[in-house]
Amino acid sequence: MSNLTYKNIHNRFKLNGHHINIEEIFYVAYSFIKEGKLFEQHIGTFLLDWFDEKSYIEVNTSGSTGIPKVIKIEKNAMLESALATGDFFGLVPGNKVLHCLPTNYIAGKMMFVRAFILGLEMNFVDPTSNPLENICEEFDFCAMVPLQVKNSLTKLKEKKIKKLIIGGVKVHKTLEHELVKLPIEIYETYGMTETITHIAAKRIGKKAFTVLPNVKVSIDERRCLVVMAEKICSQKIITNDIVQLNSDTEFIWEGRYDNVINSGGIKLMPEKIEDKLSTLISRRYFVYGIPDDNLGEKLVLCIEGEPIELEETVFSVLKKYEKPKKIVFISNFKQTATGKIMRKESSKGIQ
Repeated sequence: MSNLTYKNIHNRFKLNGHHINIEEIFYVAYSFIKEGKLFEQHIGTFLLDWFDEKSYIEVNTSGSTGIPKVIKIEKNAMLESALATGDFFGLVPGNKVLHCLPTNYIAGKMMFVRAFILGLEMNFVDPTSNPLENICEEFDFCAMVPLQVKNSLTKLKEKKIKKLIIGGVKVHKTLEHELVKLPIEIYETYGMTETITHIAAKRIGKKAFTVLPNVKVSIDERRCLVVMAEKICSQKIITNDIVQLNSDTEFIWEGRYDNVINSGGIKLMPEKIEDKLSTLISRRYFVYGIPDDNLGEKLVLCIEGEPIELEETVFSVLKKYEKPKKIVFISNFKQTATGKIMRKESSKGIQ
């Protein structure tokens, strides 16, 4: 355990170009809450929460795998997560970082914690879908969700960000093909609110995730990932993510256990089917299982937007049993605040 405490502020920490101490942070926080835009109010609230006397903060989960809930996370565990991220990505005091994520969720909160603890010079902007739109200067590090990355490709080609991490939603194959061409370091991360954002990352274009320092992984009888990160959580975290385990520090993500479709006795992994179709359907889509008298469940392809004709050749990349039995069009998918498609809610009413 480090000798740091959550109330430490590194002497190299800067916020929007200014050195500030704890006393000044309270002034900034109250100013944001009273006079700021909504995203600034969220920042102000977090700053007050971080430096209060409680040893934990309350965090909203995204709701991507169930009902959104509020959980308590220990501040010292968040501190350890920040140190692990610094080690893994080589962040050093004085690095310039751009913060463009909502601070009412864990990923946005952790950008501040990393800056406090590691001595980073952090600038923040409104967490819009195009955060680099008005950015002229260069930054050493930034975290984004895939939609933000997609809208920032031009600026990323100009090397406005030297090292980028992407989380929140799996990176689509089409976007990945664009990202591997860029002249910067880009990583896809794996994690969840309960693991205090990412506990593993992989370079874009690679298959396997490598865990951060002080993290070990294994699998259970379902082939689902089990995370052991004692400095972050005293108990094992059992996930519903089916993985191929390469070692206790490396794994390949395959899909969600709760998404598996049993059709005529054959277990179908939606994410694998979606991956095969990724360059052939331009809109957002997902495959889903609905009840069927003969098969138990039948495979349905759900596409967002108005009906269109799909060429039969689209499905030539699929095995016979992977081909959807039905195609439905849904005007707008339901999604979480972090952009994850909510399959069950979006497909409600399909027969």
